[in-house]
Parts: sequence; C-alpha cells; structure tokens
Amino acid sequence: MMVVEVNPLSQIVSGKSHTHHHHHDDAQSFVRAVEHASEERGLRLTPLRKEVLELVAAAGKPVKAYDLLDQLRERHGNAAPPTVYRALDFLLEHGFIHKLESINAFVSCHHPAEAHQVPFLICDNCSSAQEVCDERVAELIEAQAKAFGFRPQAQTLEVHGLCKNCRKA
Repeated sequence: MMVVEVNPLSQIVSGKSHTHHHHHDDAQSFVRAVEHASEERGLRLTPLRKEVLELVAAAGKPVKAYDLLDQLRERHGNAAPPTVYRALDFLLEHGFIHKLESINAFVSCHHPAEAHQVPFLICDNCSSAQEVCDERVAELIEAQAKAFGFRPQAQTLEVHGLCKNCRKA
C-alpha cells in the first residue's frame, strides 16, 4: 500500500508541484511490481533473484548482504556469497533496490518501474531508512554540477540522524 504525504516544505517550483511520498511496507505488492517491471523490460527475474528481493522487501529496514546469506542458508543450506551478490547486483542494476553505501545495506526501491536517484534519511538508532521522493534534490545537485562543469555519473546522498519515533523515545 502506498500512502502519499505532502511535505510541509513542498513548494511549487517551475510550475510543478513537488511532494514527498511516504510508503508503508507491503512486500508482496512490491515484489509483484518488480515482476511486472521485469516482464515489461524483458528481464529474467530468476527464482533466486526473486527470493533475495522478497527478503529485502520483507526486512522493512536496511539489510546487509551477509544477513540475506544467512537467511538463504536457513532455507537452502548451500547458498554462497557470490550467489547473493550476483542477485543483489542484478536488482541494483535494474533499480529494484537501493544500496545505502554508508551502512553497506540494501533496501527495496519504492518506485521499481522508474529510474531515479533519491536521498535517504537513515536513523542511527533503529536503522530505519526513508526514501525521500522529491525530484528537487536531484535537480539541484544536477544544476550545481553543471554550473561547475562537472558531469555526474551517480548520486549518493544519505542523511544520518534520528527518526521521529526514536526522537520521541
């Protein structure tokens, strides 16, 4: 299920309204969306890739590759690191998951049908990660890069702090 919340900082920029999307975890509908996107793009979502995707989606928070490996070993007994990394590489390459570089963990992408660069808010207490779906951030970085004559090839923006729930505690 996807719930859209309007960010109080949302403004109209260049005649476009920008919103911040907040998504509740629904692993099954996410996996179905990835299956559909894979089918449309002619990609092969193998049983192992799908299983890794399901584990990432079901985690509900960032998950490390070796935690995924442990879960696969519990189910199959013989999973090896290269197998998990190949599945993660495929899912990353096609935009179905994101890698949070600062904590070396993976999260499902809330928009698996579209390529995009998004910043994340990462809670240092509970390890939750919120995908910030506001195109203005990426547009601003692109504009600044262009102003400096720089051609970006990738964007990684991860903001660490405390989420609302941890701040209340």
